[in-house]
Amino acid sequence: MTAAATMKPSVDRRWRYARRASIALGIALAVGLSVFAIWIAWLPPLPLEQARRASTVVVDRNGKLLRAFAMPDGRWRLPVSTLSNVDPDYVDLLLGYEDRRFRSHPGVDPLALMRAAFQIATRGHIVSGGSTITMQLARLIEPRQERSVSAKLRQIVRALQIERQLSKDEILDLYLTLAPFGGNLEGVRAASFAYFGKEPKRLSLAESALLVALPQSPETRRLDRFSDAARSARDRVLMRLVAEGRVPQDDASRALIEPVPSLRKAMPILAPHATVQAVAVLKESPVIRLTLDATIQKNLEALARDRMSSFNASASIGILAVDNATGEVIAHIGSPDYFDARRAGQVDMTRAVRSPGSTLKPFIYGLAFEDGFVNPESLIEDRPIRYGSYAPENFDMTFQGTVAIRRALQMSLNVPAIALLDRVGSSRLTARIRQAGANLILPKDEVPGLAMGLGGVGITLSDLVRLYSGLARLGNTMPLREIVRDGGGEQDVRRLVEASAAWQVGNILIGTPPPDNAPSHRIAFKTGTSYGYRDAWSIGFDGRMTIGVWVGRPDGAPVTGLTGRTAAAPILFDAFARTGKSPAALPKAPKGTLIATNAKLPLPLRRFRPAGDFIRTGSEQALRIQFPLNGSRIDANSAGEANTATLPVKVAGGVLPMTMLVNGVAVGDIDSRRQKLIDPPGPGFVRLTVMDATGAADTVVVRIQ
Repeated sequence: MTAAATMKPSVDRRWRYARRASIALGIALAVGLSVFAIWIAWLPPLPLEQARRASTVVVDRNGKLLRAFAMPDGRWRLPVSTLSNVDPDYVDLLLGYEDRRFRSHPGVDPLALMRAAFQIATRGHIVSGGSTITMQLARLIEPRQERSVSAKLRQIVRALQIERQLSKDEILDLYLTLAPFGGNLEGVRAASFAYFGKEPKRLSLAESALLVALPQSPETRRLDRFSDAARSARDRVLMRLVAEGRVPQDDASRALIEPVPSLRKAMPILAPHATVQAVAVLKESPVIRLTLDATIQKNLEALARDRMSSFNASASIGILAVDNATGEVIAHIGSPDYFDARRAGQVDMTRAVRSPGSTLKPFIYGLAFEDGFVNPESLIEDRPIRYGSYAPENFDMTFQGTVAIRRALQMSLNVPAIALLDRVGSSRLTARIRQAGANLILPKDEVPGLAMGLGGVGITLSDLVRLYSGLARLGNTMPLREIVRDGGGEQDVRRLVEASAAWQVGNILIGTPPPDNAPSHRIAFKTGTSYGYRDAWSIGFDGRMTIGVWVGRPDGAPVTGLTGRTAAAPILFDAFARTGKSPAALPKAPKGTLIATNAKLPLPLRRFRPAGDFIRTGSEQALRIQFPLNGSRIDANSAGEANTATLPVKVAGGVLPMTMLVNGVAVGDIDSRRQKLIDPPGPGFVRLTVMDATGAADTVVVRIQ
């Protein structure tokens, strides 16, 4: 047998063995792939929704963080957006160090895996990991303690699934939200606040390198325990980036000498009262936006803390700033220090019911102007007077004699205010304030009385600010809003006083003498002091915003010498200054507003006389509006004769000349026949007032439809 013949069977056998081996390998591979596919199919869905859960955060109108609340298990995990929250240089540093091909690979980087395997084989230890950012995210979403081939395979599969479901930016955001930084800190924002006291928007090179290094071994590099280890890790990151040409040597040298923090800072906590209330209302919302301005809030909180030392150790301060145009709360300070138990810091003094002192007087004057029986230049008597058993006195126990209405309000004289309230009516003042959206709290079983004009009721700082912002809005009030809600809805605008009356009140208050060293004629303001020196108030407004200040003890105990002018007014003017905005001009006088000196006023408006207090000759009858009748409804299209749109007013009695006022605005004199045709201002309620030469007046309210 030849050699060739002998070799042929041998070759055939080897061929058969090879074929059988390849078939067996193919079968094994197929089975393995089938098992792997079944294993993948049986994997539960990615728990992405659970991974996205984070600390509830409350932000201001511009998205700045006011306060974050720890998760139920105590972890701090703040949601991250790389486009708005994170320094792009830090992101570039992170990707350059951890995952250079993040933007191009499908979740797994084969080159990085092969490099890591080669380094382990040749050097015997891990030089650089092969895990991508996506693979690290997969491990964070499904934490596992064991390090095995199956765990790595699961991580790879999960990384591929994540890449199919999320964009690259979403992957990066979620990784930077979940990455561990030691202790109960998760995510780069929580770490940046805890270690640097700021958002990770503008990080130094040393800070960025430190935040890159910490997640690799978060517990052994905790800054509050192992700051030296953290520093060494940071320096290794810097030197590697220099070696790779990603960071200039000079920049790295400066970063290497920058100290590493060794203590954690407190998480931000601006507007504690407002944020707690917002979370109580919107329990399930992960991000709550408030109307507050973080910068102004921070400045006014600092103001309250600065002034706190000037008062009794148990005294507190409340400040509320509101945008006049929208009713949005810009700053909300419920107390100087939320955690100060001596001052009951957790009690929100902007919502506490307190005695308003003299702060309701402007609304008494506003109704008097609206009714048309006085003008800012009218004269009024400030002399001792008694209403039954009630005899009001001024704060300084003196009397000024005859003064102008303007001066009486600017000096906050009590006797003129009570005289006007007696004419306006306590019940009517109460009804109008409540109609405007504020709540007056009367003592149990009491009805509105004259004492309410000097503080004999209860009201909150929040409601007072709403009322004063209504004066700035020429008589219209709006609800105060703190929480930004989707959709918004219609604004609930309510009438406080007529536009001309509101303007006249504001025009008087802007001339009130300011505190020492404060600018004059910039802010319209009023002060108030409650009985027994328990509450000091100052509420002011310009054309842009209204700010209210309250000072006192939360328990209602008196504070010796506490007055609105000396305690609250200086804080008010300082608060306006610390908003960083120049005072805006008040609105111009509405058309038809009567502006004149006392000598040029109609005779009935030159001096205030109480109802019924006028000289009679013996021949005239009491003044009375005969038509229209009080409370009547009138069709505007058929109000006048000959089907015109005018409304006739007919008067009986009284002494000529007589002045006609519509909603507090003078519209001319009644003719000799005691009649006048007027043009109704439009649909709705209209107040018609007639005053005669002796000061007597009659008023009716009709509804034009």
